[in-house]
Amino acid sequence: MITSGPCNGRRPQELSLETDLLVAGGGLAGTCAAVTAARAGIRVVLIQDRPVLGGNASSEVRLWTLGATSHMGNNNRWAREGGVIDEILVENLHRNPEGNPLILDTILLEKVVEESNIQLLLNTAVHDLEMAAPGVISEVRAWCSQNSTAYLVKAPLFCDASGDGVLGFLAGAAFRMGAESRDEFAEGFAPEAAYGELLGHSLYFYSKDTGRPVKFTAPSFALKDITQIPRYRDIKGTDSGCRFWWLEYGGRLDTVHETEAIKWELWKVAYGVWDYIKNSGKFPEADTMTLEWVGTIPGKRESRRFEGDYVLTQRDLVEQRQHADAVGFGGWAMDLHPADGLYSPLSPCTQWHSKGVYQIPYRTMYSRNVANLFLTGRLISVSHVAFGSTRVMATCAHNGQAVGMAAALCLRHGVRPRAVPVAELQRELLRAGQHIPGLTLHDSDDLARTATVRTSSCFELEDLPPCSDVQPLDVSRAMLLPVLAGKAPALTVLVDVERPTTLEVEVRSSCRPANFTPEITLHRQSIELSPGRTQSVRIAGDISIDWPRYLAYCLLKNDDVSVYLSDLRVTGVLSLAQSMNKAVAKGTRQEPPKDSGIDSFEFWLPSRRPGGKNLAASVEPPLRGFCGANVTNGVARPVLQPNAWVAAPDDPAPSISLCWREPQTVARIELAFDTDFDHPMESVLMGHLERDMPFCVRHYRIRDSAGTLLYECADNHQTRNSIRLPAPVSTTELRVEVLETHGAPAAIFEIRCYA
Repeated sequence: MITSGPCNGRRPQELSLETDLLVAGGGLAGTCAAVTAARAGIRVVLIQDRPVLGGNASSEVRLWTLGATSHMGNNNRWAREGGVIDEILVENLHRNPEGNPLILDTILLEKVVEESNIQLLLNTAVHDLEMAAPGVISEVRAWCSQNSTAYLVKAPLFCDASGDGVLGFLAGAAFRMGAESRDEFAEGFAPEAAYGELLGHSLYFYSKDTGRPVKFTAPSFALKDITQIPRYRDIKGTDSGCRFWWLEYGGRLDTVHETEAIKWELWKVAYGVWDYIKNSGKFPEADTMTLEWVGTIPGKRESRRFEGDYVLTQRDLVEQRQHADAVGFGGWAMDLHPADGLYSPLSPCTQWHSKGVYQIPYRTMYSRNVANLFLTGRLISVSHVAFGSTRVMATCAHNGQAVGMAAALCLRHGVRPRAVPVAELQRELLRAGQHIPGLTLHDSDDLARTATVRTSSCFELEDLPPCSDVQPLDVSRAMLLPVLAGKAPALTVLVDVERPTTLEVEVRSSCRPANFTPEITLHRQSIELSPGRTQSVRIAGDISIDWPRYLAYCLLKNDDVSVYLSDLRVTGVLSLAQSMNKAVAKGTRQEPPKDSGIDSFEFWLPSRRPGGKNLAASVEPPLRGFCGANVTNGVARPVLQPNAWVAAPDDPAPSISLCWREPQTVARIELAFDTDFDHPMESVLMGHLERDMPFCVRHYRIRDSAGTLLYECADNHQTRNSIRLPAPVSTTELRVEVLETHGAPAAIFEIRCYA
């Protein structure tokens, strides 16, 4: 049956919307900004020009999420980003340890659609806007091709999280594109013109083994001569996805307006590489493999960077400068790539890490000349060199959370972004789980601050008993221990010795108390060893520590020695190995330029295999930094100390109580558990052995002073639990009883409660 109706003047359907905040761009930054703002109580319209959320993390691109902590090599410990992005990564690990990008899509969509304050517009592209006055956006126009609908969205506040900065560009916001000269910001790492000014795009493909021979005929447009790629000898038949990150192109082109041309070149390369793998005869292991998926849009690294009231530069990162308006942090390397990408004979990337994480100020997150425009994701106000670090997705998402909360405060106080009260913004972010290095939560509304903390037991680090596993000292290994001010303790480890040798051991610290780069040697010993099993090696010296901090007790590489491991894993204690993931770009190990302001230093990574075990060791005197008072100290992760209450491993019924002299009215309780902030939780492709972190409390109950059960959670895996009681209770005690963890001794970072 054929039907017809009025043509309505041949105009598409038009819908007008009003909201408090419009977010353009649904990558991780825009998603986290929208969720944070919605949870803070304001209405959000989230416009995404793709059919799914996640941007480069989505199933359309399939790049794993990276941030300040990484499997690929840096000395940042316990630095995974907090808040909403932590919630997403922890949930993805729990549901999706295999790294299936389609599952991550569902988690992101779920987080957004569960928020009643968010109206999500997928497949919708911003294409125009109106200004109420110079430098003030009033409304945005967007178009959805799937439902032939034009949207007109009015709002007092706008956030550009679109990657290319479509909103800021249309509004006339000041921006930069390309690299600055070395002189502009005194950046010794600024690239020469021959290296290039822009990072390119990458496009990935997945393959799978079918178990039977599979033929492949390349399309006519596929790259015929693979030797045009200088690194073609590095191609492996079993590699796929973002392990081909270095198949990059477009840095010499306009990465906004020529992105389709860049995509076609990358399609040509992707199919040419697969043709080489399948048909060159050099990869017999690929005989039964088929091409399962090829990206249809490239992962874009760089285009516009917008100007705020402050431009973050290399020196901010390397010097770890402190900012009074810090609302986030980064820690990925300053990671720059030659503009010629896969066709360049140079190393495909050059990475230089700072010695620890660095603060990101709020002044980088709004436009300096468009008064009601927030910036987030890779659009924030940074130099090209600093952008090499801030561009990674977990860092972008963390910044998005800061913007979402700032927008809520704008509405609360009737101000524009520049006038947001920073101290209140920092407090609200810390309350929501955002970690800001150097900041402590001082919350006058938190009833826990006036309570006395009592515990059933507290862990004392005296002994990490040996198990059956022994690990060779094929690389230098260390225990990272939280030491209080005063005389440093002695550490005794157990070793097997194959032949007479001299074992070199050291105690190291970092130049900054909150860093973990073991660069300063405080003590050195040479220990003569004879052949034999289960020998004790004692590392001790006259070391005085003026400030609580972590020390690395190091056993230097020795092929004649093996060290015993322990099955006991404890919050705030970590074993390290001096090594670098070999998959990292070759440029990482080069000596930095003399005028770069960057020192060379060793990388010590967590010893995650086998099973992330510690070294078997005893500590004298025992370390006692795991007490109950930590849950109210305002820091919810290891920094200078563990900052957690940890129960004794043999405690049959671990519990911790907040006790008051007078009854308190409690309506809401906030708990923070240990989901191992040192685990980067890469979101796709890279599979994980575990679903849940062993340190995390699985099953707990909360009771009042009469023993009444107020709340029970039987299967927790998340970092933060926010508990709103059915009705406020009046009590002189709140007791958290831990019935089960996911494997390690019971640990809690934070307990807060509110009327």
